[in-house]
Amino acid sequence: MTMDWTHFTPWPALAGGILLGIASAAFILVNGRVLGISGILGGLLLPKRSDTSWRVFFLLGLVLAPATLSWLAPGLISAPRIEAGNAAIVVAGLLVGLGTRYGAGCTSGHGVCGLSRMSPRSLVATLAFMASGFAMVFVVRHLF
Repeated sequence: MTMDWTHFTPWPALAGGILLGIASAAFILVNGRVLGISGILGGLLLPKRSDTSWRVFFLLGLVLAPATLSWLAPGLISAPRIEAGNAAIVVAGLLVGLGTRYGAGCTSGHGVCGLSRMSPRSLVATLAFMASGFAMVFVVRHLF
């Protein structure tokens, strides 16, 4: 196995992880809610009036933050290159959505917030997410 040192970016990943941890802690302290993207998005499917605006602004921030950063500091971040066709991307998105429904949350909810709260259910879910990802990478890279 060889390491792709060109795309190995530990410092930006560490900075992103620290920011995500701070945001998750602040979110639960201020709102008393877990910072799980699937739960935030899912709350818009059957919205309650008093619960809609913060969800919309949160999701807008997820989309607008990288766009704003690339506008303010061109060249600092680059668009990810996905080596898959549109059909594969749609199927992958649907499978992720299905997994978040069956797992009662996503990687941000279970992996970041749930593990920090020492939730056994989140530990099992995170292990399942990771094992599934490892297995899929193996299948795609070695069996196709």
